[in-house]
Amino acid sequence: MLKDYQTPEVKNVFFAAVQEWSDDFMADVWYIYLINDSDFDIDSVMVVSKAFGTIDGEMKKTSLLRHAFMQVPAVSAIKVELLENSLIQLNNEFMLTYFIGNTLYDKKFTFKANSVHVNHTEEVPILFKPGVIVN
Repeated sequence: MLKDYQTPEVKNVFFAAVQEWSDDFMADVWYIYLINDSDFDIDSVMVVSKAFGTIDGEMKKTSLLRHAFMQVPAVSAIKVELLENSLIQLNNEFMLTYFIGNTLYDKKFTFKANSVHVNHTEEVPILFKPGVIVN
């Protein structure tokens, strides 16, 4: 039965890591944004994130973080979470689920270990800031 269910392809919705100044930390820090560069509002948005990988030969993983947003309007961005510097050396995975109308969309996005770095930035659509995009 599961093979009969087709999840539509996620298009023009992705995540970006953007470095911004934080008054709390008095330093530039990385924030994860959800970018909706589509022509549709996305509703009932759920983001589940975790980090995992190996540091100095030891397996590390974080607990799951869950974020819910009622709606992310078309052609907009929303700040999801802070990406701690200690987590940049791990794989950072974001599971995204949302609705457009009555259709469910679902996709996993992964920032590979050490991929979030100023040398890997490009201009992020909608924000018009340098960032690391994963789609």
